[in-house]
Amino acid sequence: MARAGLFLVLALLVPGVVGAWMSASASRLEEAETAAAATENADVAVAQAADEGYCTAQLKQVLRRVLQSCGLLDGGGVRGCQPLEVAQIATMAGDDFNLLFTPLQDRAGIVQFDLDSAELDGDDAALLDRLFADQRGASHFLVVARSSPEGSSAHNRDLSEERGKAVLDHLRTAFEDPDLDREVGLLWLGEELGQLDDSFCAWERSGASDAPCTEKELNRSAFVSWIDCRL
Repeated sequence: MARAGLFLVLALLVPGVVGAWMSASASRLEEAETAAAATENADVAVAQAADEGYCTAQLKQVLRRVLQSCGLLDGGGVRGCQPLEVAQIATMAGDDFNLLFTPLQDRAGIVQFDLDSAELDGDDAALLDRLFADQRGASHFLVVARSSPEGSSAHNRDLSEERGKAVLDHLRTAFEDPDLDREVGLLWLGEELGQLDDSFCAWERSGASDAPCTEKELNRSAFVSWIDCRL
């Protein structure tokens, strides 16, 4: 009789336990599917936000070549590219190279240096800090340093390299970003490639906004911008 009673109790309990287990499993499955859907939707939103209308196939191709050759896409840290390297990578004239970046006007800035100087002043640092802080999910921050044509080509190439590295050194000091060396790409063009024309006077620049703007002043500079393109 005792054994029969035990069988009866088990017969009554097992369906309830199994039902409760199945209900809990279904609930967990539903929660997992909901979480996965939310993650997927978030990823889609981020991906869409990180590929702006200016990200043409040609711009992406040039950026991919530049970032690969300048040491970013392999995760090797910052190094940079010189004028001849950039010309070979971009496979285009300087004016065409600049034209690719004109849609970035609302995203970019021009850090202007004094003649024959690679020192950042307070206005330079303020503009640079604000632009770098406005990442918005972008993966690569491009620094394109130039020089005006006074002096020899070799001197101006070295000067533009110093300007690019001054920007990088400031960012390393001002921002505690463990990924910074994989995010920042340096190009130093000297006077040899991609000189800015006076149309860039309308862009946001460091220094007094009402100061005269000439092509020589524009090219004593570093163009800086986050690139919102999926590569």
